[in-house]
Amino acid sequence: MLDRDRAWQVLREADLLFDAASVHSAVESMARQIAERLADAYPLVLCVMGGSVVFTGQILPLLRFPLDFDYLHVTRYDGATRGGALSWKVLPRHPVAGRTVLVLDDILDEGHTMMAIRERLLGEGARAFHCAVFADKDIGRAKPLQPDFRGVTLPDRYVFGFGMDVEGAWRNLPEIYAMRGA
Repeated sequence: MLDRDRAWQVLREADLLFDAASVHSAVESMARQIAERLADAYPLVLCVMGGSVVFTGQILPLLRFPLDFDYLHVTRYDGATRGGALSWKVLPRHPVAGRTVLVLDDILDEGHTMMAIRERLLGEGARAFHCAVFADKDIGRAKPLQPDFRGVTLPDRYVFGFGMDVEGAWRNLPEIYAMRGA
C-alpha cells in the first residue's frame, strides 16, 4: 500500500490517458451496445470485485432493462503489480445454471482471469457467457478470449484510475492514468 505522500507523487508523475469525459462517453457507448444485445435476455450481471466496482456503478443505471445483479471475487493480483496464482474469494450467490451471464470487469490484461471465470460459469451451467471490460490492454499478443464489449483500449503500461489501482491507491479517480516508466 502506498502512503499518502507517495500516492500523490505517483499521480503527479503519471500520464493522463483518458479524461473523465472520455471515460463517461465510453461507458455510455458500452451501455448502448449491451442493451442492443442483451435487453431481452434478462441477464444475470456479475461484477468482478474489487476493480470493477467503479465501472459497474457507472454502467448499471444505464442498463434500462430487467436484470439480476450479483458479484464474484477472483484475483490474480491481490495488491501486486504482476499476476500470480488465481484465487477464488467469493462466488455468486445467484445460481447461474440456465442463465445468460454478463460479467463486468475493469480491465482485460492477459485474459487468464476472465477465461477462468468463463470456464467456471459455463461449467456451472450458464446458458450464455458475455463479458464487458471497461479497458482492454493491448499486450501485443493473442489472449485466450476477447471481450464482447469494450470501453477503451489501453497501451501495455501499468494503469490506474476508474477502478484500477496502483498499490491500493487511486481506484476512485474518474480518469485513467499510466505510470511513467511502466
